[in-house]
Amino acid sequence: MAQYAVVKGCVFLFTSILKEHKGFGKQIFLLAKNELIKTYKGAVIGPLWAVVKPAFTVFVYWFAFSIGIKALRAVHVNLGDPKNLFTINFFTFMFVGIIPWFFIQDSIVQGAKTLRTNRQFITKVKFPVSTILTYTGLSRLYVHLFLCIIMYAYIIFFRVSNGMAPFSWYDLQFFFYCPLLFFFFLALSWSTAPMSAFSKDFESLIVSVMSGVFWLSGIMYDSYGFTGGLKWAMLFNPINFFANGYRNCFLYGRGFWEYKTELVVFAAEFLAVTLLGIFNYNRLRKKLPDVL
Repeated sequence: MAQYAVVKGCVFLFTSILKEHKGFGKQIFLLAKNELIKTYKGAVIGPLWAVVKPAFTVFVYWFAFSIGIKALRAVHVNLGDPKNLFTINFFTFMFVGIIPWFFIQDSIVQGAKTLRTNRQFITKVKFPVSTILTYTGLSRLYVHLFLCIIMYAYIIFFRVSNGMAPFSWYDLQFFFYCPLLFFFFLALSWSTAPMSAFSKDFESLIVSVMSGVFWLSGIMYDSYGFTGGLKWAMLFNPINFFANGYRNCFLYGRGFWEYKTELVVFAAEFLAVTLLGIFNYNRLRKKLPDVL
């Protein structure tokens, strides 16, 4: 009976968030566009800075690992079968894994700051708070999709230059991983944004740990090659799930259904993050106007 009450309460709270979005669809997409414009306002090349920064980061890592540390020119990928071991040049391996990272990093860091930087919608205008998190997340998704187009163009070139077919059915898994990527970190922002609005220390903590999070995730290395307890530990890193997922799409030619344990663990984390986000958002949203 108690379990039924908890489930009913969670459904009610989630429904209340969805109701906040009702009638604001057009405004959300318009505000997402304006958010991009606002972010790069005053810059000569405008939104192109959203590409310049990731491009420079990719160049730095390429130079450091492919030129500076020559031992890491190639990555030997092990998909669980010793007979199924193949080599990918480091740049291609890193490029596909780091593209979702750019979205993840901005979603965590900027997502936590969203309510504080858009306080005028909370204190001066009657605007549903959850939609602020949605349209700012959507603006980041626009940038991510543009970067994915660039990445896919490179992948086609990489395949053709290596005597492979330019397209694969596995590429379509992108439409599975990308929406999951967006909704997972949107749900995470339901917790982090209100908590950051209440405490600048929490916001600073998030910024401080991001560098460590990067190196603890399988962005620059192949986590499938780990064994024992470390392999299991990496399964509980959702960032690792997306880095591997994008590589499954474009490099490995493997389906997400082939990694049942990884999928089940992520599904449990997705549910936990969503429920926690619903709880924290509904617990704190009424106090936000006074805090901000």
